[in-house]
Amino acid sequence: MSQTVGKTRLAYSRAWHYVDAGSDPRSLGRLASGIALVLMGKHKPIYDPSTDCGDYVVVAGCHDLRTTGKKRFQKKYYTHNTRPGSLKSMTMDQMFAKWGGGEVLRRAVKGMLPKNRLQEPRLARLKTFEGLAHPYKENIVKFGNQSVLGNLPEVQGAFKEVKDAETSA
Repeated sequence: MSQTVGKTRLAYSRAWHYVDAGSDPRSLGRLASGIALVLMGKHKPIYDPSTDCGDYVVVAGCHDLRTTGKKRFQKKYYTHNTRPGSLKSMTMDQMFAKWGGGEVLRRAVKGMLPKNRLQEPRLARLKTFEGLAHPYKENIVKFGNQSVLGNLPEVQGAFKEVKDAETSA
């Protein structure tokens, strides 16, 4: 048994990241790979493939996802329920019309996550929304990869007070 006392609980705490898919210049695949890295926790120094140390990701504006080439009309998604003759296919454009861009992004991210017992819990931390409105505004700590907390007026005021106290002392 290890006797080392550390701040591991703080290291394993989950942050909330916000991504606006409409204003992000990356295409669908590049955006999905970045989201998958955050869901797995590979951006943290404590990353271990066997532990679930990833963060939450909120993606808004999924109706404006960018694709390259003719993928929107030529890429097909397949479903099958193991019964003979039940193979169904749907193009990405039909998927957008029926389920929205959030489902397209979710399937792209699912394909980039490891196929193990942690895939579903990691995917459950991905929250996708068609518009910009979402119920997680209070939880967001990081916008893209930058901290949002440093930009809040209360935090800026606290930093200014500490700086003024240091200069006057």
